Amino acid sequence: MVSAVARAEVAGVRIGVLNDQSGIYADMGGKGSIEAARLAVEDFTAAGAGANKGMKIEIISADHQNKADIGSAIAREWYDQKGVDLIVDIPNSSVALAVQAVAQDKGKLAIFSGASSSDLTNAKCSPNSFAWTYDTYGLAKGTAGALTKGEEDSWFFVTADYAFGHALERDAAAVVTAGKGKVIGSVRAPLDTPDYSSFLLKAQGSGAKYIGLANAGGDTIISIKQAGEFGLTDGGQTLAGLVVYLTDVHALGLSTARGLLLTASFYWDLNDETRAWSKRFHERTNRMPTMVQAGVYSGVMHYLKAVSVAGTTDAMTVAEQMRKTPVKDMMTDNAVLREDGKLARDMYLFQVKSPAESKAPWDYYKLVRRIPAGEVVRPLSESQCPLVRK
Repeated sequence: MVSAVARAEVAGVRIGVLNDQSGIYADMGGKGSIEAARLAVEDFTAAGAGANKGMKIEIISADHQNKADIGSAIAREWYDQKGVDLIVDIPNSSVALAVQAVAQDKGKLAIFSGASSSDLTNAKCSPNSFAWTYDTYGLAKGTAGALTKGEEDSWFFVTADYAFGHALERDAAAVVTAGKGKVIGSVRAPLDTPDYSSFLLKAQGSGAKYIGLANAGGDTIISIKQAGEFGLTDGGQTLAGLVVYLTDVHALGLSTARGLLLTASFYWDLNDETRAWSKRFHERTNRMPTMVQAGVYSGVMHYLKAVSVAGTTDAMTVAEQMRKTPVKDMMTDNAVLREDGKLARDMYLFQVKSPAESKAPWDYYKLVRRIPAGEVVRPLSESQCPLVRK
């Protein structure tokens, strides 16, 4: 039973949006994620019923600069001195892993929308954090699984040299091998690399059928542009962007990105509900939302609902309520938060349209198929998370 004192604490909630606001991941999250969090607060407040009536909710934000030490220091200050109850977004898996440790140490919560290493809910899982929007396991299953059909399918990976890239290459390589394909090599590039020429030449020289880009954001944009300049696709090789955001396609243009297969958990033009929410987002930002930004909205909304029902901001009590309640919103259809912290949601396989197929601004994707959660979420029987009861 929640005490009257605990209920009184719900008078105020503070949420921190921690992300990259000036670097290679700023477009897919950045200031757009802050607006998404604000939209969630507005919608929650507008509902105005029960324990949330009159609740003061504050959104603060900071730029972690893609540095784990800066991200963990901000998280520690927020939890200890700023009264932050929840930190959200946190792209860059190295930063996310550092913040996850701080959240657990301080008895607070974190929801990852931008971070994607599957280690966050596998070997390094925590009872204090949730992987909300996607992860490297699901992205690999969706894209590499769709492309790999047998022994003729060879892969070479160009990988971002930090936790996210390592996890994505590992998870994608496992999918390729399971599909009877073969991995013939890989090369690792530092984060925010301006020149991919040496890495792409190695990929080209490998003769692999697929060049798997295990990078994201600005790194993906640069590597795809430079791959075109080197004529990789003209020579019969196929680029496979393992993490592609709507803003990446926007930056590349359809003439460059057309035909790319990608896996995502959200697209603004899926249905009436996604279109209505995305229109509101566009009115504030002059761009359509990425899956990361949509995930921030979804995570903040679910958290606030759980606080309202639980009658407290106590982290473990709220986390328990979040797991009890299926997640249903404009991007999520009754998904369940598992004991390892993974939100078991469906994903979508898309293909980027050609310029002739696009009929309006931001009309970039055509749906190939909806992928059930059971295909893109690691089975608990295979989990290394110590929280999982097998």
